[in-house]
Formats: sequence, structure tokens, C-alpha cells
Amino acid sequence: MFAGISSSKSKQLVESALASRNLRQQLISSNIANIDTPFYKSRDIAFERALSERAAEIYGKKETKELELAMTDAAHLPKVKFPDSKLATIFLRDGHMARNDGNTVDLDVETTELSKNAIMITALDNAMKRDSANFKSVIEASSKI
Repeated sequence: MFAGISSSKSKQLVESALASRNLRQQLISSNIANIDTPFYKSRDIAFERALSERAAEIYGKKETKELELAMTDAAHLPKVKFPDSKLATIFLRDGHMARNDGNTVDLDVETTELSKNAIMITALDNAMKRDSANFKSVIEASSKI
């Protein structure tokens, strides 16, 4: 970036989405690597809510459905938001039958999730490239003036 110049508001959102997709890729790879580990439970990540809140924050469309806590005295404790929705949540994937060794990794599910995640990473990467190309063309056009 050039001295605080941002090519678009969506760039921050795409960067957040890519970071989340990277974490999902690592979790799925870990699940596949532990397919023969007894009592291993397959894991996944839920980041869609955090991403939608980040989008609302970036675009200034913060519509909260939370009731604000009135702090009428300095001695009041601040509210605790649990779980923090700005963070992605890692959870154990339910609904899969455990094998005799207690492992819940299903290779078909994991490879499908891996493929879906790879497609999303490619789409986000292409969005970043288009955004950069637009920014580059504006800079090149302004240098010719």
C-alpha cells in the first residue's frame, strides 16, 4: 500500500476471508493426516458470522440486534461477549459415525470439503488480482496525464 491509499474497501474483507480459508485448509489437512489416529475427532471452522460482521464494519452497515448494557456506575463490570463473534470458532464436526477406534474422520467428507475450500480460495485470489489490476490501471493512467 502507498501511504494509506487503499484500492478498495473489499480488499480488507477478501484478506480476512483468505486467512480464514487458509485456516480451514490446515484443519482439513490435519483431519486427513489423523485418519488412522484412534479417538481423533474431525474438526472444522465456522468463520462466516465473523466475516459478515467484518463486512458490516467495513461498509458501515452495523446493525446490531444486541441490547446495549447501561453502565450507570464506574464500578460496574463491562459486559462479556462469549463467544466473541469477531473470532472464528473451531468445532468438532458432528453427524459422522465413529469407527470402532473412536475416530470420526470420513475421507469422503474431508476430500469434498478440501475441494470446496480450494475453489473458494481460487475465487478469492482472482478477486484480489482483479482489484490489484484495477488499481494498477488507475495509477498507470494518472501517470500519463
